[in-house]
Amino acid sequence: MSTAGLSVRDVLQAASVLCVVVVLWEVVERRRVTGRARLVLAGGVAGLPGNLGGPAVWSAVAARWWAVLRGRRAWLCLPAAGVVAALGESPLPLVAGVVAVPVVGRRLREAEHRREREARAERVVALCGAVVGELRAGWQPAQALSFAARETGALGDEEAAVLAAARFGGDVPEALRRAAGQDGADGLAGMAACWQVAVDGGAGLAAGLDRLEAALRDHREQRERLRAELAGAWATVAVLAVLPLAGVALGAALGADPLRVLLHTPAGLACLAVGGALEAAGLWWAARIVRGGERA
Repeated sequence: MSTAGLSVRDVLQAASVLCVVVVLWEVVERRRVTGRARLVLAGGVAGLPGNLGGPAVWSAVAARWWAVLRGRRAWLCLPAAGVVAALGESPLPLVAGVVAVPVVGRRLREAEHRREREARAERVVALCGAVVGELRAGWQPAQALSFAARETGALGDEEAAVLAAARFGGDVPEALRRAAGQDGADGLAGMAACWQVAVDGGAGLAAGLDRLEAALRDHREQRERLRAELAGAWATVAVLAVLPLAGVALGAALGADPLRVLLHTPAGLACLAVGGALEAAGLWWAARIVRGGERA
């Protein structure tokens, strides 16, 4: 191997190590400020091995580390790109890894936001059922709502405002409608309508909330059935994303050295640019079709 090749590999390996060090340094800095206080609250004192040996302390530390690393998963693109750059002796994969960090981070945040929205919708359904149960047990509407809201946590940031309106005779439907503005809490608008009808017309609040809960559950089951039907389409999108990588790995296994061809020859660079653009366009179009079906 030539001296130039060795120097390029050394530079790429150093860049990969630097990326890993930067990620770890950020994680350690975030832990350094609050780690001691969390350990004390968990029942241990930093620096005292006798106090740090408890299962609760280590469980809290592991949970916190997992939360920090989970929030920085997009940065794993850098060491992965560094490995490919070292194997191919080219800085192009490292540049691609830097570009991929914000893109992957955005996708991960969207997925997390979608999970939070669905979890809040589940809590709204549970809130309706809990309020119905308390009303049928003989509780007053304000008391039933206060108890159920604290148990389910469905009201989110608007919980204090809604409970204050229920306790002190305020406008509960309006407070519920404001709470329904939170992402995933659309069902609270139906609860506000049921509450308004029960207050103005004297209709049974428990019966209205019971029908609302049934409607929300039907909507959730319909969404789950649609997601199950679209699982095959999403699997196709995943296969399209993995196929180029599988082709490169197969070529390397056969001894064709595809990384050298793609990263060090004009024809390979042209194929890499065109293929990358077509791959991105195909993935975007396939994902757009599947998401269109979900929205419909």
